[in-house]
Amino acid sequence: MTDPAVLVAQDGPVRTLTLNRPSRRNALDLDDRRALLTAPAGAEQDRNCRAVVLTGADGVFCAGGDLRSMSQDRDVAVARLVAVNDIARALVRCPKPVISAIEGGAFGPGLSLAAASDYVVAAEDARFEASFAKIGLTADTGLTWSLSHRVGPGRAKELILFADELTAHQAHRMGLVSEVVPRGEVMGRAVERAGHLAAASPAMVAGTKRIFAQERQDPESIPAAEAEVQVELLAGDGFAEGRAAFLEGRTPVFTG
Repeated sequence: MTDPAVLVAQDGPVRTLTLNRPSRRNALDLDDRRALLTAPAGAEQDRNCRAVVLTGADGVFCAGGDLRSMSQDRDVAVARLVAVNDIARALVRCPKPVISAIEGGAFGPGLSLAAASDYVVAAEDARFEASFAKIGLTADTGLTWSLSHRVGPGRAKELILFADELTAHQAHRMGLVSEVVPRGEVMGRAVERAGHLAAASPAMVAGTKRIFAQERQDPESIPAAEAEVQVELLAGDGFAEGRAAFLEGRTPVFTG
């Protein structure tokens, strides 16, 4: 029997999703993509899950797409792209925070998964590359959008066109990586940060992600979206608990 493409583990409110194709450095074929697509949905529907950590087995995050499974057949290509696009959309729109824990490297669609996350913890020896151009392809998995949001449109275009490999520290300086930690400490730090977000108001986290994920990001649309979410939060249990905790001089305990 083939091992699961994605390993799922739950530790308190934090769910860890591990890409599990180490023999090919966690490169994703079509079946793997479909398996990964169900993981954010499962986390979203589970009330016991408050935050998600995405990582890869055997010290490698994701080498990208599995080249051996790629086909010039149009129907196969469309199926593969629909799957990865749905994955990126699920990560961005998931109301629960997603933290990527990067060891080894994140290449091609692997970089896209990291860029679509809410927070990225990387080992100091990790590498990052939008490697599509090296095989004559352009970015997919929403990378043009997610990378632009992290590093700016001009730098994102350069990284996609030139396919330059970045060190973890270079990626951090650009804003692609949230923080760099010593090798061997990535998962510990990612789970720690996930635990911090798991203790936050779930409605606040979901509302914040909703604002950042909406299609229109102009000076008119964003204040309107903020106001809509804020009114919802002001009427909710999270704000009631936060205000009570502040006035009583205690740490809030957010539920929901």
